[in-house]
Amino acid sequence: MRIAEDLKRFFQVAESGRMLLTLFCYGIGMGTLAPMNAIYMSDSIGLSKGEVVSIFVVSLLLNMGTTITVGLFSDKLRSRKKLVIAAASLCLVGLLIYMRAEGYTQALIGMCVVSAPSGLIMGQLFAISRNHFARLAGDILEMAQIWLRAAYSVGFFCGLLVGANLYLIATFQGVLWGNFTGYAMLVLLLLFYRERVEDKKQASSGASEPFSFIMLIALLLLACADAIRGLYLPLVVKSLFGKPEYMSYIWSTQAVFELLFMTIAGYWAAKYGSRKIILLGGLGALLTYSVYVLHSPLIVFFLIQPIYSFFVSILYGVAMGYVQRMFAGRTGFGASLYVFISLTASLIGYLLPLFIEGYDSSIFIIPLVLVFVSIVIISTVLIRERNSSNLVQTHI
Repeated sequence: MRIAEDLKRFFQVAESGRMLLTLFCYGIGMGTLAPMNAIYMSDSIGLSKGEVVSIFVVSLLLNMGTTITVGLFSDKLRSRKKLVIAAASLCLVGLLIYMRAEGYTQALIGMCVVSAPSGLIMGQLFAISRNHFARLAGDILEMAQIWLRAAYSVGFFCGLLVGANLYLIATFQGVLWGNFTGYAMLVLLLLFYRERVEDKKQASSGASEPFSFIMLIALLLLACADAIRGLYLPLVVKSLFGKPEYMSYIWSTQAVFELLFMTIAGYWAAKYGSRKIILLGGLGALLTYSVYVLHSPLIVFFLIQPIYSFFVSILYGVAMGYVQRMFAGRTGFGASLYVFISLTASLIGYLLPLFIEGYDSSIFIIPLVLVFVSIVIISTVLIRERNSSNLVQTHI
């Protein structure tokens, strides 16, 4: 009953439907290209493994710099909408360059122009939405953020199906135009969105979390593991099974579970605490990477997907809110910091597998170890917290 009531309350909030659609359409655009990007560079442009990774690294560094810089001063802005529209427009220009690339230099320039503002877009969209619901529906603020993030994820996985079929019908050019359409839809929908001017008191009225650097490190390790999977699983699947479109179908099965899992994880986090739920998600990731390492058949890659979907739901839903609540009074910085952690994870995740030749399943030994270390860190934090609580109760 509470879920039904909260959902009803969510859709009663002004502009909530438009925000949901904006993130859904943005997700479709991003999902259309994501699993094909590395393969496009490798097969269509003819770049080597080192060149592909270097393009991702350079573009990520620019993205990280832009994201955290904008995050530092964005809380001083009265309006973030124009900033996001300008960033998305720049991405459209970059895509036009990227889809015409014939070599390393053009691909690098195009990807840099596309990627540099993309972290800014995601971070500020969630800063806008957090401020929006803090002003109009503070009682469902955290669940609203999770549902909006779920809308992006569902859109992303719908985009995977769109991308797979565009690839079959119109090759990589169709995939790139699909990504272009996603950014164009984002710009169009934001033009009609009425942004609420930020109210500092209301924006910081939600629950807060104590700052924990060690938990940020644990989240970074989990995100690193996911980044390795995001870049290398499509290439490993292509190497093992011969068809790149299989990766889109594997990822798209996640859409079936994403909204449900994010909702469940959100309510569990509210009841049991975010850190315990993040730990549970890490155990699911540990199981998934163990399956990948064992050179499993294609059907097992599909069957393990719901378990990994639960982990991703927690990593991108619960963990996002957890980091934002560490900076409850600085909406823009909190959202940007979470995106910055994800981008840093991507950078590390892209570089680590360079020490392994080719695109073999042994690559996933690295995320397996990263997840294990993160689980140890989170468990240690929880044990210390429980011991401290017991000590306080004993003295009382």
